Amino acid sequence: MVTGAAIRTLDDVRGLLKDIPGADETAAQAAAERELRLTKPEGALGRLEELSAWLATWQGRHPPVLESPKTIVFAGSHGVTDRGVSAFPAEVTLQMVANFEAGGAAVNQLCRTFGAGLAVVPMDLERPTRDFTNEPAMSETECAEAITAGMEAVDGNIDVLCLGEMGIGNTTSAAAVCHALFGGGAALWTGPGTGVEDEALENKIQVVAESKAVHDSDLTDGLEVLRCLGGRELAAIAGAVIAARRERVPVLLDGYACTAAAAVLEACMSGALDHCVVAHASAEPGHRLLLEKLGKAPLFDLGMRLGEASGAVLALAVLKAAVACHTGMATFGEAGISGRSSP
Repeated sequence: MVTGAAIRTLDDVRGLLKDIPGADETAAQAAAERELRLTKPEGALGRLEELSAWLATWQGRHPPVLESPKTIVFAGSHGVTDRGVSAFPAEVTLQMVANFEAGGAAVNQLCRTFGAGLAVVPMDLERPTRDFTNEPAMSETECAEAITAGMEAVDGNIDVLCLGEMGIGNTTSAAAVCHALFGGGAALWTGPGTGVEDEALENKIQVVAESKAVHDSDLTDGLEVLRCLGGRELAAIAGAVIAARRERVPVLLDGYACTAAAAVLEACMSGALDHCVVAHASAEPGHRLLLEKLGKAPLFDLGMRLGEASGAVLALAVLKAAVACHTGMATFGEAGISGRSSP
């Protein structure tokens, strides 16, 4: 477990970001050298080759391993739900947490299928964040506490971390965060979420637009955006991303809300998400635009928009294939096969 005991303020978080480790170039070089010797044309496995190198680089070892993946789903309550931004009532968050704990959700089945541990972390569900169309969603202390909780949820004895969230209202929060970070009209970032449409969707867009206008002078960096417009589960995701980097654990990010939570770190420091891969392109339209802004190519696009780390866990199948090929294939020398001819 990574301790977050030293975090009291958002300046403490900024300090951590300045001191996170970089890529392990020795492991990256070893992965590149082995890849050239495997029994296939160079680049023939496409992105699988990139993924095995990425795992080695950010695990800080070669060969990379994928034996102990872990999934963490953070759950939070949002005061902005009082503005009618969701098709489901706020109490569904608490009910879904019970469903996760009982093993009845999609993420439970996916974790079981791909051999991933699962932790569900409720973030003070009985105390929603404040309605950010009127005041900041969290105080600095509350935001720092949520980031700390996210850091402390990360166990260093894992080799890949899948992150996800649950929280009625959090696509509104994600849209507000992205609108504040990247600008553009609120409608560009605001989608149906749990299924709002027509007048309800127009209301949601208006809520996102209002939120940026209310807090505009306070949105001085990504962490202030998170404090003013985020949720406790989004802050916890940001904390988990920081902790994973410190522990050399590569991260699979899930959909729109999860990626928006991580984006606040990239806004604070370029390269903060280099150890992260986005699992899939959500059907939520703002996610695609966010991926463009971050320069992140998703691994797949299956029209998913569930959240709860479902896409991140599904991406483990791709990572396992990448590791198996990189570590299990014979080299040209081992197989007695002639390599590429010299020009």
